[in-house]
Amino acid sequence: MSEFARIRRLDAADLPAYKRLRDEMLLAHPEAFNSDAASEQVREPAEYLQRLGLDRREGGHFVVGAWRGGRLVGATGCERELRVKVRHLGHIVGMMVTPDARGKGVGRDLLDAAIAGARDAGLETLTLTVTAGNAAAVHLYETSGFVRYGSLPRALRIGSVYHDKLHMMLAL
Repeated sequence: MSEFARIRRLDAADLPAYKRLRDEMLLAHPEAFNSDAASEQVREPAEYLQRLGLDRREGGHFVVGAWRGGRLVGATGCERELRVKVRHLGHIVGMMVTPDARGKGVGRDLLDAAIAGARDAGLETLTLTVTAGNAAAVHLYETSGFVRYGSLPRALRIGSVYHDKLHMMLAL
């Protein structure tokens, strides 16, 4: 466990900090996210409330954040499928860590917390996608037990540049 930051689930009061972090990361790393900075910047913090899963009784839908000195320095989410036949599946989404918090175990702590929360909610499998060229993120996921099960060439197009996405899963 990193001593750099405190990890906890986000609640509605954290949405302005979450939006600031998200806007910063989308702008700095457009190849890492399916969302684009321009579209997301016009959204209000309250529009991210559903990501917290506060209205989801079955659990498995949440965002965990890493806090240091009152500042949100990282976050990731778990989104549980709603449909009955796939309700055992969850998806890790939106992993982001500020540059000053990278290399200090924050990403690992966030991922560990998301995996633990998914297990506690009874999820059986987690999936995620990661930009193929993001070696640090791929390494993090692989050392946490995620395995590749496919890829989508040209998954993202930013201007005239394409980026492949790796598909990974973890059996819980």
